[in-house]
Amino acid sequence: MIKKKIILDCDPGHDDAVAIMLAVASNEIDLLGITCVGGNATLENTKLNALKICSLLKRQDIPIYAGSDKPLIYDLVTAEHVHGKSGLDTDGDPIHLEPNHQIEEMSAIDFIIKECNGSDEPIYLCPTGPLTNIALSLQKDPSIKDNIKEIVLMGGAAMCLGNITPAAEFNIYVDPHAANVVFNSGIEITMMGLDVTHKVNVNDEIINSIKSNNNKASIFFADLMKFYSRFHRDLYKSNESPLHDPCVIAYLINNKIFKGKKVHVQVEEDSNLTRGETVVDWLGVKKLKSNCNVITEADSEAFFKMLKKELAKLN
Repeated sequence: MIKKKIILDCDPGHDDAVAIMLAVASNEIDLLGITCVGGNATLENTKLNALKICSLLKRQDIPIYAGSDKPLIYDLVTAEHVHGKSGLDTDGDPIHLEPNHQIEEMSAIDFIIKECNGSDEPIYLCPTGPLTNIALSLQKDPSIKDNIKEIVLMGGAAMCLGNITPAAEFNIYVDPHAANVVFNSGIEITMMGLDVTHKVNVNDEIINSIKSNNNKASIFFADLMKFYSRFHRDLYKSNESPLHDPCVIAYLINNKIFKGKKVHVQVEEDSNLTRGETVVDWLGVKKLKSNCNVITEADSEAFFKMLKKELAKLN
């Protein structure tokens, strides 16, 4: 079996943590490295959180790289209101790092370029935070797109409300200029936006079911979801919370769980009212070439069955 070679570009983040665990567990995925960006929390916190997650999984062999601490143009906006001050707050036991477990010296941008240029197989880029690192890599060496099989990203809102403003999803809002670099790159793109992630909702029954695996990773999942769910339950007045970022990895493991449509997507960069809006031409009224596979449907039951099975493989 040929595994998909991926780089997971993230801003951990509770749901990013679940995406990392799913990527580590899956036999379909070859995780080349984790690259961190400022987003859910500052870069200092997101790279520390990536170290913590890999330490918990006893996977200090996975290299972790620090990328951009701010968007291309705007100041950084974080999501401490969702993820806590550290970006990975929980009520569970703290994760202790091994003294020799550190961030790599190479920058995330140079790592992405090196892997894309040096791989004998096409690479999947999997950004689950703002798209700054991906845009900077494409700007520094545009030739890397020749060896990128696909960019599968979490971000955007095609035909639904935003979650940071009425018009925009958080990741795209934070760095809309980077998002347009990516959407206009000519690379195959799949967008896992709020349209689909709000159909993959975690609740107490699912949390307890996965926790019953009774391994460290599944118990950590339950700790993460307990904290993460508080914000969403208050905002949406529901006992369910959308589990955004793992959808990216789940799509690469089994894309039959999801359905979407190839359309043209452009991002509003500068408007005070609609900054970060993903303008999706669902009906093709502008007759522009499709540049993105926008996913809007998911089989939630199959997704969580997969997640429970995969997390059970971990320590």
